[in-house]
Amino acid sequence: MSNHHSAGKASRGFTQRAPRNQSSARQKPAGKASVRIIPLGGVGEVGKNATAIECGQDIILVDAGVKFPEEEQRGIDLVIPDVSYLRERLDRLRGIVITHGHEDHIGALPFLLPQLSRDDQRVPVYASALTIGMIEAKLRERRALNYAGLHVVEGGDRVELGSITCEFIPVAHSIPGSFMLALHTPCGIVVVTGDFKLDPTPDSPFQTDRERLKELGDEGVLALLTDCVRIERPGRTPPESLVFAANERLIGAAKGRVIITTFASNIPRLEQAIISAHKLGRKTAIAGRSMDQNMGVAAELGYIHLPEGSVVTVDEANRMPDNQVLLLTTGSQGEPTSALARIASGVHPTIQLHPGDTVVLSAEPVPGNTETVARTIDNLFRRGAKVIYGALEPHVHVSGHASHDELRDTLLLLRPRFVIPVHGEYRHQWLYTQMAQENGYTPEQTTIVELGDVLEVTPEQMRKVSHVPAGAVLVDGLTVGNVSREVLRDRQHLAADGVVVVALVVDRDSGELVADPEVIARGVISTESEGFMTQGVEQLKRALRRQARGKPEYGEIIERTKESLGTYIWQKTHLRPLIIATITEV
Repeated sequence: MSNHHSAGKASRGFTQRAPRNQSSARQKPAGKASVRIIPLGGVGEVGKNATAIECGQDIILVDAGVKFPEEEQRGIDLVIPDVSYLRERLDRLRGIVITHGHEDHIGALPFLLPQLSRDDQRVPVYASALTIGMIEAKLRERRALNYAGLHVVEGGDRVELGSITCEFIPVAHSIPGSFMLALHTPCGIVVVTGDFKLDPTPDSPFQTDRERLKELGDEGVLALLTDCVRIERPGRTPPESLVFAANERLIGAAKGRVIITTFASNIPRLEQAIISAHKLGRKTAIAGRSMDQNMGVAAELGYIHLPEGSVVTVDEANRMPDNQVLLLTTGSQGEPTSALARIASGVHPTIQLHPGDTVVLSAEPVPGNTETVARTIDNLFRRGAKVIYGALEPHVHVSGHASHDELRDTLLLLRPRFVIPVHGEYRHQWLYTQMAQENGYTPEQTTIVELGDVLEVTPEQMRKVSHVPAGAVLVDGLTVGNVSREVLRDRQHLAADGVVVVALVVDRDSGELVADPEVIARGVISTESEGFMTQGVEQLKRALRRQARGKPEYGEIIERTKESLGTYIWQKTHLRPLIIATITEV
């Protein structure tokens, strides 16, 4: 197979999809083979999806996503899965298969592929044309393109990866080119749902292939690894067509500019907004590098078709009347450096809010981002914008994930022997197992896995047999995995209590101070109060004069300095700042 990709038919070497008229008899796996399922990310949390599937001497990795840092992970850019288990077994890794192009499924590839390639061999990566296009852009940006062999697949294609044959099944989601995976192994079929929903709208641009799911159920599915993040939501997830209609209505009613923010990868929603704006006499400008990049890839590969002249640059939009402009921006999750957050704060270099602007947040905050999104909304209101979000207009966003009834229907279509809920927090996994048991499954047929669990599945049983290293690897700028818990604790310490730097000048022979200590404090409350640090310096001088006669060790001077100033600041502020002392000899 070639190492490049194309938007057309999958490259040579892919077998064709099984014919539709195949026998509906449930197939029995041969022998005593087993499949091992090892979650390296994406269980007990939302984000950094990555699951190793092992059969005999063959291993594949399903997805390789990132998770955005939590509040206490200061200075961290991204969180990626720990793949040390795979690094020790590179000779058995047959490839990486990707369900779709969201960050929590592809974002770790630029960091993981250099770890997973060996002997200058590229790691095969299989995904839809749009997903491959997005991956290629990420790898090129990180200068990691040479580590990947990128292969485009289409719905219905099969790829042989050692003893595992991966079948790609089209599903509805919030991004085109999304797949559910049917992994055909000597032990039986393992289905990995990825992210999906059962959109019932006939004219929806993307549909889940229910017919093929039923066929797989007839063939016999050994195990189901399923998305479960919306198991708490009763009923069914509304169709995307409701969002299209709501956004068009809001654009039509607005007197001034309309600014819509959504996920940069929600290609259908962005396309429909541009088409609606064009129909209503508006030009669209895109503000946000990732959104502009994704739309460019989608247009190049034929996933979207925009009216001629419907898109202009931000500079061109700034010269147009407000009632003729739609702006699409990144920042639906309140990211501080995103276009919308900077617009809301009044610091965007080219876009400032105008009186009468309408801002539409066409997304829900993902877990952990609620406060940042609320802050952005507040700032928009402060600047006089009319802000529309889910609490005011429910149909400005619908999820790309299946709700309770759709998850149940998918379970009943596939009828797997064993059920493993993944891609959700622990409560989602637990609720899914309860739903399965309400539909005829026994507790022995369902399980909740943790990161690093090795789950062995045979036709007779499912059991956890061991545990491997797994969890979070922190990305800090160009550094991957070198930020320890101790470093994070220091950062939290600095953020909470501040830092004090003390410069001491001492006599080389006697060790006595030859000048008053110079103290610089940052982040310590009350330091601006008159005399606060002056009193601390006087106390420090007395402490250093009380030290034993004779030249002291510099280590002793530093420790006495930290003790004296630390005690003083604690008494005055109840803070324990990081104290750094330096000594200069004269």
